[in-house]
Amino acid sequence: MTEFRKYDTQMRSPGRMPPAGTWDCQIHVFGDPEKYPVRSGAAYAPFADATIETALKMHEAIGVAKGVIVQSTVHGTDHSILYDGLARAGGAYRGVAIVNDTISDKELERLHEAGVRGARFNFWKQLNIAPDPDEFLRSLERIKPFGWHAKIHSAKDEWLDIKDLLTKIDIPVVIDHLGHPDLSLGSDQPAVRMLLDLLRNENWWVLVSNADRVSSMDRGYDDVVPLIQTYLDHAPDRALWCTDWPHVQYTKRMPDEAELLELLYKAVPDDGLLRKILVDNPEKFFGSST
Repeated sequence: MTEFRKYDTQMRSPGRMPPAGTWDCQIHVFGDPEKYPVRSGAAYAPFADATIETALKMHEAIGVAKGVIVQSTVHGTDHSILYDGLARAGGAYRGVAIVNDTISDKELERLHEAGVRGARFNFWKQLNIAPDPDEFLRSLERIKPFGWHAKIHSAKDEWLDIKDLLTKIDIPVVIDHLGHPDLSLGSDQPAVRMLLDLLRNENWWVLVSNADRVSSMDRGYDDVVPLIQTYLDHAPDRALWCTDWPHVQYTKRMPDEAELLELLYKAVPDDGLLRKILVDNPEKFFGSST
């Protein structure tokens, strides 16, 4: 894993700026590979120049006031870049770590003090970092005293493989990126039905993001609007949004972040619901950071 890609830093503002106080609930940050080495077995090569400084400029351009830095799988449990990113971003940003048995209790305390408020568990097999089920349950118990949430990242029918495990979660939990479904199967597919059932529980939340990835379109993404709306019909008060900048492992034309906001506007024409997703829900979920 020696190749490091260059990120296209061109940015634009959306045609309509989002509400004041808008959150971007997931970005990844990268940096100098000599300072932040990639773990053995990483699934992709990061953008070495997609730094926290570039992310903050992107947020300014699209009208985002607060954000969440999520530890990338390429760095595993070496959270050096997460600590540095949170320190650079300041108090308006939160963090999400990767937690397993190698993380000490002292490290959990340090992560919390730095602004971390959740742990991401990457069950998507292609990322080569899926947790052992018993270790996952131990990690949930360890983060519970801090009031953290769990973030579950999986895709398509791989969700069905962990169904029984997910029913054991008794802390706040987020479905990552609409569950990365197979859009060609529509909303009435087993994995989506399972996730919608989980959203009947008050501790389950959903990140209505990465719709552009599952869309069959390179622009506009009209075909994914009904799926976004299906999730919002089930949990309008427990929906969050993110850019997922800088869009790692992207296999088609990469959108700019303004397009992703404009897609959300298309799916959510009601200004009250839009404000819930972008401002009120994340303030409630992550806690006021200012």
